[in-house]
Amino acid sequence: MSFEEKLDVLVTRRDELAQLMSGGRKVGSDAFVKLSREYAEITPVVECIEALRAARAEIADLGALVADSGNDADMRALAEEEMRAARERLPAIEHRLQLLLLPKDAADDKNAILEVRAGTGGEEAALFAADLFRMYQRYADRHGWRFEPMQVSETGIGGIKEAIAEVAGRGAFARLKYESGVHRVQRVPETEAGGRIHTSAATVAVLPEAEEVDVVIDEKDLRVDTYRSQGAGGQHVNTTDSAVRITHIPTGIVVSQQDEKSQHKNRAKAMKVLRARLYDAQREAADAARAEVRRSQVGTGDRSERIRTYNFPQGRVTDHRISLTLHKLDRVLEGEALDEIIDALTTEDQASRLAELA
Repeated sequence: MSFEEKLDVLVTRRDELAQLMSGGRKVGSDAFVKLSREYAEITPVVECIEALRAARAEIADLGALVADSGNDADMRALAEEEMRAARERLPAIEHRLQLLLLPKDAADDKNAILEVRAGTGGEEAALFAADLFRMYQRYADRHGWRFEPMQVSETGIGGIKEAIAEVAGRGAFARLKYESGVHRVQRVPETEAGGRIHTSAATVAVLPEAEEVDVVIDEKDLRVDTYRSQGAGGQHVNTTDSAVRITHIPTGIVVSQQDEKSQHKNRAKAMKVLRARLYDAQREAADAARAEVRRSQVGTGDRSERIRTYNFPQGRVTDHRISLTLHKLDRVLEGEALDEIIDALTTEDQASRLAELA
């Protein structure tokens, strides 16, 4: 099948979907939701195909006017000028179509499970982890996403040892997936009397939230332990065994939840995180064949990769994957300028994938 024939297939499919949704055939509510989702995904592609073909037709028509010696000189000159303008627009339309036709990450439309953990650096690392967690919460607020903390293990003086949140909204995982990796901070801790700059780190993991149909979990593969939840410093915050620890025996993945007073709610949250981690493991296994090729490229999601440095004395943030430096540290931590980094990462990832297809 030629490239143009493939484009024809997409145009035909868009028209079929429009007819099905208009009531040409009776469809159930679940089927209608699926059709609507497919229609929403395919429509921008078809609109770009139509724009491309319209531009090519315009160039052909103008070329005919230029070549027709029966037209007067002024008309031919005007046609030449319009043809040059149309040709200049064409590469941008072709590039947009290439991007729209790139294989889509099946998880891009999913919500995200965000995990932030303090790394090396003691209490300063825990304070930095709290800064990152707040940064993502502000970023989510700016995008109109729901940011729901699922588990927060605090240190007692404002730091976070570990925090997990569900980020729900259109494009949440597609945008946040580039944040997975080691984030490093360089600053003078408030407790440092000598004014020396300390370096510490926190690890961020962004997983696509999995639905039950994405991952099948056999109850026989689970070991569920209950215990009393505890707060910072070890004091009891609950007198019942409401905290839940779930171990997935085949993989050894362990998930704990204790933030809710209800054991049932803690189990539900723990299962949501477990499902996301298992789904992520399946995705990594499926991508193993491409991992070697893409190891040096953006978006590998390697948890041990140092991806970014936040330098407070110089007020800068540097993303090491694309050698991008912004002197907007405060605005990045407010979630305001984080899009500048994510946009650049997205563009680089798209360019890398286009190069693979060439």
